[in-house]
Amino acid sequence: MFNRILICDRGEIAVRIIRACRELGVETVAVYGVADRYSRHVELADHAVCIGASPMRDSYLNIPNVIMAARTTGCEAIHPGYGGLAEKATFAEIVAENDLVFVGPPPAAIEAMGNKHEARARMREAGVPVIPGTGIVSADSPAEALDFARTNGYPVMIKAAAGGGGRGIRIAHNRDQLLAGLKAAENEAQAAFANGDVYVEAYLHEPRHIEIQILADSKGGTIHLGERECSIQTTRHQKVLEESPGATVTDRLRQRMGEAAVKAARAVDYVSAGTVECMVAADGSFYFLEMNTRIQVEHPVTELVTGLDLVGAQLRIAAGEPLGLRQRDVEFRGHAIECRIAAQDASQDFRPCSGTIERCVMPGGPGVRVDSHVYTGYEVPLFYDPLLAKVLAWGPDRETAIVRMERALDEMVLDGVTTTLPLQRRIVRNAFFRRGELSTSFMAKRWGDLSPDNGAAAALPELSDHGGR
Repeated sequence: MFNRILICDRGEIAVRIIRACRELGVETVAVYGVADRYSRHVELADHAVCIGASPMRDSYLNIPNVIMAARTTGCEAIHPGYGGLAEKATFAEIVAENDLVFVGPPPAAIEAMGNKHEARARMREAGVPVIPGTGIVSADSPAEALDFARTNGYPVMIKAAAGGGGRGIRIAHNRDQLLAGLKAAENEAQAAFANGDVYVEAYLHEPRHIEIQILADSKGGTIHLGERECSIQTTRHQKVLEESPGATVTDRLRQRMGEAAVKAARAVDYVSAGTVECMVAADGSFYFLEMNTRIQVEHPVTELVTGLDLVGAQLRIAAGEPLGLRQRDVEFRGHAIECRIAAQDASQDFRPCSGTIERCVMPGGPGVRVDSHVYTGYEVPLFYDPLLAKVLAWGPDRETAIVRMERALDEMVLDGVTTTLPLQRRIVRNAFFRRGELSTSFMAKRWGDLSPDNGAAAALPELSDHGGR
């Protein structure tokens, strides 16, 4: 095991990694931008290094400064969290070139899954179900896209090949929308990923977004840890609430999806923790969406139902240790739900908010876990991701988990900044949610019930049926 590692991320995930390291006897070095100088991860780490000004590009995305911090503090490895560098193959390569260990998959695996179009081709070759679609198309050369839409019917989805975070996605209901959407998606993808390639795929009506957690070591061991239901998402395809097991996932479907996820991981020689995301149709058919080559925000959901420490597993795998676990050893127990509490105004299309947390009270009690980095007096900056806390509830069954979550959210206090806490309270009380009647269009269909102002429903932008990241 490592003696000391650098954590190249911030917020709650940095705190989570520090805690895992402490249990393994590993010293930690936190890095931070100026705006994070009083953040919790800076306080908890054994050492802390300011690597730049507040903006992401000057600090957490500043690769030379990150590497310099790791080398000057005597680190042996870098954990990228789930931040901006976590899925950058070039960063993983640079880490290795500097005789440091990247706590994550090999650069080749990141690269293979980073381009969604190429990943789809690899999955088809590996026998993993993929939504029918086109090759790379463009507004200047739309013939293949138009032919595909005529053959398969409208609506269709336009997606960025290098996409992520719900960016570069458009839905087209007719020819004119397809042509306009191609151009818009290209421009958005170019701005977000410096790669304007897009493709078109068939549209699934109200699918569920189900993802499979996998773990793989460098010795050839690969297992899955079951699914997480991630269908409740914002208009920008950002996940809001996750749970495991999926309310309608049968044992047979879980087995089939798990086997496909393991097959996907092996197809790219994957090592570390990763997530294979799928769309599941009403008839139970499922299709590969993408693979996230990093630890996920929602990983604690799986930890609660399996009893495994996924961050600890990442560190052990990176240190060259075997999984020490076979598929038949994985046991699922009970039901877990996670609610993301973010500094966003849900009534204003989830606009990020900043300010000072004047009063912070975190919930507790049986079956409740909170992963967070905030406290009374914490200044919420606009430079970074707005996630403030993840509230989790576990119970022996879904009904108990929901009741515990409802209690936890009612106990929680975050005064001074607009957050999604009120929205989460309304979601867990929603009758459709409680019955497990979910799809990626849940927020759009139920917004009239979820919004504190019924008139806000008209202001909510159209939400596509296809899930986000």
